[in-house]
Amino acid sequence: MPQIRRTAAGAAIALAVAVLSPTLTTSAPAAAALPTAAVALGDSFVSGEGAGAYQPVVDAGGVARGFPGWTAPNSNAYFCHRSANASLHQANLPGIQNRFNLACSGGQPHDIAAPSSARTSGRQVAAQLDQLRAVAQTHDIDLVLVGLGSNNSSFTFGKVAEKCANRFIADAWTGWWEFWAYLGGPVEQKPCSDADLATAAQFAAATAETTAAVRQVLTTLREVDADGQHRVVFQDYTNPLPPDLLPALHTEDRRSDTRDKFRALGAERYAAGCPIHRASLAPGHRFSQGLGTLVKSARDTLAAEFPGADLVHLNVQRAFDGARLCEASSSPANALATPIRLMDNPPNGTFVTSLSGKDKIAIQRIANTCVSYFQTCQESWHPNAAGHGVLGQCLSGAATTSARSVACVRNPDGSLTLS
Repeated sequence: MPQIRRTAAGAAIALAVAVLSPTLTTSAPAAAALPTAAVALGDSFVSGEGAGAYQPVVDAGGVARGFPGWTAPNSNAYFCHRSANASLHQANLPGIQNRFNLACSGGQPHDIAAPSSARTSGRQVAAQLDQLRAVAQTHDIDLVLVGLGSNNSSFTFGKVAEKCANRFIADAWTGWWEFWAYLGGPVEQKPCSDADLATAAQFAAATAETTAAVRQVLTTLREVDADGQHRVVFQDYTNPLPPDLLPALHTEDRRSDTRDKFRALGAERYAAGCPIHRASLAPGHRFSQGLGTLVKSARDTLAAEFPGADLVHLNVQRAFDGARLCEASSSPANALATPIRLMDNPPNGTFVTSLSGKDKIAIQRIANTCVSYFQTCQESWHPNAAGHGVLGQCLSGAATTSARSVACVRNPDGSLTLS
């Protein structure tokens, strides 16, 4: 596990994760101090998507849902993918007695105050604020991790990743004269641009939406926290892909991704976990930076509105430096993020690790499984268990810093610096 070099220190606060029933109402004895708790709210980057070891999730009806099978509706609460390997579980944060992971993969600002199922494609879980209130009935909440903003009414991380990967796959396996029938129509074969990912207007709308949701969190905490003392960490996002791919992945059979049809190169990048045009990487990193700006803006706006609140922005955009997918040899084994992995149809629990030798019809069939059963590919391009371990170390530092905004950076030797 990487070691953190801290450049600022403060009072120790702890954080961790567990499964909570939103109907839990047992109260501690009135004369006894409530046990301390840490809570995670938000989306996949804090729920533990990609880290495996997913725990049963209590749905809006109070029923704990375990793995329902690959062909179950994607709305099933289990697919929130709350992992025992999530960063909150792996953080070394003494002092907290109980940990509650209320985040849900695919979570949006809407899901903070309303049931996720109340929106299109939402999962069958209660509003995260209702779950937070349940924790506060039996625990003294000392720290809340918020990971919110990558999914909203304007754009979602999953759709952005799907768009750019599909364009690369379509370009690699079809000629310019061929029709690529996918999702009812052709898929573009050019790299993603900034506007393809999110426009300035969409970022502005997403910032307002995220800020409003976290405002509700802070208001609720002020009402329900036993002693009124808690730190809220606003974590942003890290890009699973590097600024540029390993040179060995630039060409194959003397074809680059700027040529028409480059199947060998497409198969090579898919196997390494990064089916993407090189020209899409820079817009992707600007998109990640935009998410960082969104999260910091929400923190700064709310700090002005809640002057007494203990709010910290945790910048993790460089936490995977040197260990992103396709940044070094032997990817994806040595990376901190999950590769894109599709499952063949019908879903049978076997993921496709190689597209070598497959024609465009087979590729289309495999890709369509992700469309029909999104859960078969939703782990793609998320932190893996080791990546969540790194993020847990970043959270450890954010819990003790005296700064209001800190960056967690991975050094060449694998250690982390928090500054």
